[in-house]
Amino acid sequence: MSAATRPSVYTIAPEAAFADALAKGLIDRAGGNPLVLARAQILLPSRRAVRALTDAFVRSADGGLLLPRMTPLGDIDVDDALDLVAGLETSLLPPIDPIRRRLLLTRLIRRWRDIIGSVEALRLADQLGAAFDTLAREGVDPAQLKDVAKDDLASHWLETFAFFELVIEHWPAILAAEGCSDRAARGNALLGIIAAHWEASPPPGLVVAAGMNGATPAQAALLGTIARLPDGMLVLPGLDAAMPADAWDSLVTDAAGDETRRNSEEHAQYGLKRLLDDIGVARAEVENWPTDTGSSATRATAVARALCPAAFTAQWRETPVAAGTFDGVSWLEAADPAAEAQAIALALREALETPGATAALVTPDRNLARRVATHCTRWGIEIDDSAGVALTATPPGALALALSEAAAQHFAPVALLAVLKHPLVASSTEATRLEWLDRVRQLDIDLRGVRPAAGLGGIAAQVAEADRVVDVRDRRMPLAGWWADVTALLAPLEIVFRARSLNLAELVEALAATLVALTGDAIWRGADGRALADRIAALTQHGDALDALDPADAPALLDTLLADVPVRPVIGKHPRLAIWGLIEARLQRPDFVILGGLSEGVWPALPSPDPWLAPAIRRKLGLPGLEASIGQAAHDFVAGLGAPRVLLTRARRDDSGPRVASRFWLRLRALAGDTLPQDTRLVDLARAIDAAGPPAPAPRPAPAPPAAQRPRRLSVTAAEKLRADPFSFYAQTMLALKVLDPLDSDPTGADRGSAVHRILEEWIKAGGSDAALAKAYDDELADWTNHPLMQALWAPRVRRALDWAKATLDEWDSEGWTPLAVEAKGQRIFEFGARGESPVTLTGVADRVDRHANGQLAIVDYKTGTVPTYAQVSGGFALQMGLLGALAEQGVLAGVPAGPVGRFSYWKVSGGNDPGKASDPLSHKGKAFVTPAEHIAATVELFKALCHDMLLGTKPFTAKLHPEYAEKYQDFDHLARVAEWLGKPVPSE
Repeated sequence: MSAATRPSVYTIAPEAAFADALAKGLIDRAGGNPLVLARAQILLPSRRAVRALTDAFVRSADGGLLLPRMTPLGDIDVDDALDLVAGLETSLLPPIDPIRRRLLLTRLIRRWRDIIGSVEALRLADQLGAAFDTLAREGVDPAQLKDVAKDDLASHWLETFAFFELVIEHWPAILAAEGCSDRAARGNALLGIIAAHWEASPPPGLVVAAGMNGATPAQAALLGTIARLPDGMLVLPGLDAAMPADAWDSLVTDAAGDETRRNSEEHAQYGLKRLLDDIGVARAEVENWPTDTGSSATRATAVARALCPAAFTAQWRETPVAAGTFDGVSWLEAADPAAEAQAIALALREALETPGATAALVTPDRNLARRVATHCTRWGIEIDDSAGVALTATPPGALALALSEAAAQHFAPVALLAVLKHPLVASSTEATRLEWLDRVRQLDIDLRGVRPAAGLGGIAAQVAEADRVVDVRDRRMPLAGWWADVTALLAPLEIVFRARSLNLAELVEALAATLVALTGDAIWRGADGRALADRIAALTQHGDALDALDPADAPALLDTLLADVPVRPVIGKHPRLAIWGLIEARLQRPDFVILGGLSEGVWPALPSPDPWLAPAIRRKLGLPGLEASIGQAAHDFVAGLGAPRVLLTRARRDDSGPRVASRFWLRLRALAGDTLPQDTRLVDLARAIDAAGPPAPAPRPAPAPPAAQRPRRLSVTAAEKLRADPFSFYAQTMLALKVLDPLDSDPTGADRGSAVHRILEEWIKAGGSDAALAKAYDDELADWTNHPLMQALWAPRVRRALDWAKATLDEWDSEGWTPLAVEAKGQRIFEFGARGESPVTLTGVADRVDRHANGQLAIVDYKTGTVPTYAQVSGGFALQMGLLGALAEQGVLAGVPAGPVGRFSYWKVSGGNDPGKASDPLSHKGKAFVTPAEHIAATVELFKALCHDMLLGTKPFTAKLHPEYAEKYQDFDHLARVAEWLGKPVPSE
């Protein structure tokens, strides 16, 4: 074939639907002969493009049609090559499995830098593989790296580049040992073989290469060959034939890496300019493909002007945009991504009102795509997101990650319950699932509070303790037997994670076995289950390629290895709506296109830095700059604007702060001005659709149930709550609401107080000696082994508080007081009515009761927090001591004979700089303001009045009735919605 053959190169304008125009043009070219198309070969940029063109042929065909052979050029394989060239023989080695290559490169990096963890090493390995592929695709001989001058590189780049050179040098030997080749280099070789074969022996029939807006050197060589075949043609998408010649010539493709080259790479036409230069075709030689454009070519010209090189933007002033240029195009700005997604969903829903109309969201923002898909479900629309869902976001993938996280955390409560509550676990039947959930929810309650000891054994101990102290009124089911069965399922994985290091293959095998034990075959069902099975099989097969890893790295490593697996529906969803990424949108054209996420850093995305090839090295090797991706994003933006109707959207801010509008957005609006209308209707609709109207502040709650429903039993502490904050008493006692401790919580001041109470109780029971105190302290400390915070910070404070308590007890002993009882429980019945038909039972527990040599009693209450103030005691809002005194005088406290109470004392055992303090609640500024007997009598009268009004009467349980005496942060303040009415007048008593 003569090199002088005139090339056949065409372009389809962006205002035409590329796939449909190409299909119709090829059908017309066949002239009604079905065999012409059947013998044709069409090379397209991707497999998605193959599907798009297939659909276009179906739409364009009047009846039956024999489709041509279509091959994806971007991911060509031997089978594809054999389809293109009959009888082709090649000795190329098979490509290395992508997973194995990632793990082999990760191992190399781990050995290069021992301090790098497995996850970071895997990330660097992926970028190292991308650098390999860049060199291969651009046809750069690795030997050239030796000749690159490195004098101007920083020291860290020198070290990194030295390792890169070493890997490049030894990588072929590693591949040879594996009996494989690199996929990118192998693809280049296949393209070269095909180009050489067709150069020597042109294939019979029509050969078309279409849809490429850029190409690697090997691809360009093949495309140049196709363009010069006797019956070959190259069809380009969206070549700007109207671009001024000087602007076109300013797009430099051969100046390696200078500023002009970098600016050129960011232009929408750069990829096409480079391709035409590589195949030796002038822009004037490119012909227009015959099309019936769906929108005005004037718009495409205006868009091209908007994105012209910076040096030529002065043209904007010379030729203003004519009215009507942007008919069918509008834009909207939302406050945030959530509002943007809702407006887009409304636009897609509205598009369905037009019979037969199609619409698509085109965006590189995966979060925006997921939000829009979720919003569409409110109208029962299952929209097809072509990018699919990451495996880690599917139920099987999420369970696999949750299980690895639980094992790495030694089955800490939060991580463990995340596994046990997962919908796939124990899901064989509905009855089995419900029974399982009943037990898991009970386990959730049992594990509330401070974390138990590590491992399944620690959970078992907590369950056994909960079974032991179960109250029959709780109707709690025993869990020990069930937990033993669960332990048997999880124990093999626990054994694997106990090792100092893990083998990836063994880890994945153990993980898969445990997943099956928990779910049966449910874990492998559906497209997501099959995707997980395939990835686990690959990791099991190739896990030996990675060195042993730290168990703590396992969850993050698995997350990285699973996250890049997309799960797509087996069949399509809505036939008229779609969500596409930029790659998926190429060559496809619905009636209505929404270009979403037009913010800088999203569209276009900022180029990711290359950690292996410094910018200076890339320039010296003649590699494309990282900015080339911006030019590709610009071309996709221009193509999207060719649809009949277009909506441009962006959010003004996201969670991290204000967003800057995309450079494409800013240029288009700067050129178009008022001719590009804003759509405020969709934003208003999105805001209104979920608007709840002006909020109505809640009134202060004051429930008033009938007297017959009110309790007749209350504790001394509940009496205080009933007096100051009746609603909290109502919620806790009548509604039986119980505040659950957080799971896996840090020890709190309440836990420290409980520990001090237990030590003091055991100490007094054992006789109050120094040895008894030391033993009680050591026994309590032994339970803190799993809590470094308690051991490091609390133990010294508790020790100081106990030393103070011992000294104070000795002082009391010298005054004639002797401990009589600890944790003394008692109750007393108060009768109301003429014949006592309305009794109320008062219960209480005294921390300690002492007796004096003269027979008087002392009530001691331990405090690790604040003690009641003088105002609370004198105002009748600190009832605890007085009511305990009343129980003691009646002789109803266990172990305490009846007798007069002569002393009340709060012992604040904080253990801080002031280790402790004993205070008399009946004394103020050093003087007693009431005697113990008077305080007891007054407290009993207050209690009786409280019972008469609040328990036997119908007085409402008003929230924060006395806010100045109520606790500031009650457990039920949120239920009472205190913040909405606090500060308004308090109802009179």
